[in-house]
Amino acid sequence: MTSTLEARRGSDYAELSREIRAANLLDRRRVHYAARIVMTGVVFAGSWVAFAWIGDSWYQTIVAAVLGIVFTQLGFLGHDGAHQQIAAKRSGNDLVGLIAGNLLTGLSIGWWIDKHNRHHANPNKEDHDPDIGEGVLAFTTGHVANRTGGLGRAITRRQAWLFFPLLTLEGFNLHVASIQWLIAGKTRRLRRTELSLLALHNLAYFGAIFAVLSPVKALAFIAIQQGVFGLYMGCSFAPNHKGMRIVGPEECLDYLRRQVLTSRNVRGGLFVDFMLGGLNYQIEHHLFPSMPRPSLRRARPIVRAYCARLAVPYDETSLIGSYVVALKYLHELGQPLRGQPVLDAV
Repeated sequence: MTSTLEARRGSDYAELSREIRAANLLDRRRVHYAARIVMTGVVFAGSWVAFAWIGDSWYQTIVAAVLGIVFTQLGFLGHDGAHQQIAAKRSGNDLVGLIAGNLLTGLSIGWWIDKHNRHHANPNKEDHDPDIGEGVLAFTTGHVANRTGGLGRAITRRQAWLFFPLLTLEGFNLHVASIQWLIAGKTRRLRRTELSLLALHNLAYFGAIFAVLSPVKALAFIAIQQGVFGLYMGCSFAPNHKGMRIVGPEECLDYLRRQVLTSRNVRGGLFVDFMLGGLNYQIEHHLFPSMPRPSLRRARPIVRAYCARLAVPYDETSLIGSYVVALKYLHELGQPLRGQPVLDAV
């Protein structure tokens, strides 16, 4: 009986995949991406033109905030390229990733692919998913139990309140992680190209800022731009898995259930689609990572109906609702440490 059930479950994804392919939802969307790349590039260039025109002024804080948003939109393009969603060949997608990631945003696309692929292979699985690995925040009960230092325990107690403020530092963290990964030589593929493009990005970015702005304004510009970038990126990825099912390190689920049960969709229409870079269709994206972003909306009713036929829970909520669930989850994880003395042994 068990082997029959496992065989049936193993074929569940294959049947869904046939439905998706029959609807041509995995076909490349070149016109869509060409238009998106051009529009994003125009806004990016226009922001730097405005920066040069405004000069040494505190009005540059507005430009900094706009660039924080543009950097995130470029990050979405790099993400799509990394998943082979844009071009038919890997070389074309690599080019998009290198330009959007390394050159324009300052993030290593190789580092991103390595980390993100491990996440996609085992979403929300303890000891396997790097997105819920040990860090400043605790995402599992095991992390909470391992908190021994006073500062770590204090942060975990209040991590729901600290979540959004900490996201303002995520941009800096991504840049540092990119450089560390490349310097450590964890990949040979395009390593020199990536390092060269990152060096060019940093030279142009910091050179332009300090050439135009006084030191204090320059530092404020960088803090705001990177803060908005980190906050926007974090807010785009946080609704996807936080507060969803955690898979034990030895627990095994078939591919379809592993992706669906750990992912959450966000409702909201075309505006939310744009602001979240299509990541609001997280279930469809995890089931079909190479599906072009504009096809995810069309795939949603097919996947939802299919999950209903299999009695597989399909989680979907509003954007605000997703943040409420995520924050509630973080708050509940910190509960065992609340009520204990603030000054624990370091």
